[in-house]
Amino acid sequence: MIRTVVFAAVLAALAPTAAAQVTVIGGGLAKDCYQAAKYRLMSEAAAEALCTKALEHEALNLSNRAATFTNRGVLRMRQGKLDTALSDYSASKRISPDSGPTWLNEGAAFILKQDYNSALVSLDRAIELDSIDLYAAYYNRALARERTGDVEGAYYDFLKSKELNPDYTPTDDQLARFTVNTN
Repeated sequence: MIRTVVFAAVLAALAPTAAAQVTVIGGGLAKDCYQAAKYRLMSEAAAEALCTKALEHEALNLSNRAATFTNRGVLRMRQGKLDTALSDYSASKRISPDSGPTWLNEGAAFILKQDYNSALVSLDRAIELDSIDLYAAYYNRALARERTGDVEGAYYDFLKSKELNPDYTPTDDQLARFTVNTN
């Protein structure tokens, strides 16, 4: 089983979090791809090439194939290759449509593309699937909600993110921007 890597990128003053590294069970290039993405063992471009080689040359079970597409998408997203990252997430979802990390990373890519309505669709699905890094899904959805004008929804999503991961300091930074009026 492959895990999906967590991605963090800067969007103006806001940082969407992608928490999707998908673990690969077994050895081989797909596992190396996962480890390179998770631990940043090599350049993003070299790690992307490793993932591509795994997809092209290894006999992967469906779960590992989907995870490798997601991991390569994370690496591409880190390089700013958002359209190809989204293509990888789509390929992963065709194989494994209920992978929360894939939906989470797709949402982060849409935030970076400033396509907030698409981000909301992806992040809602990540939350429905109880994604492994659920705090990141709420955090990212808060970013997208605020950008679409749903400031109250954003505030409550930041609160939920904080509840799920009290140690994630970017949530504290975001919550500090809000003033709550009790009238």
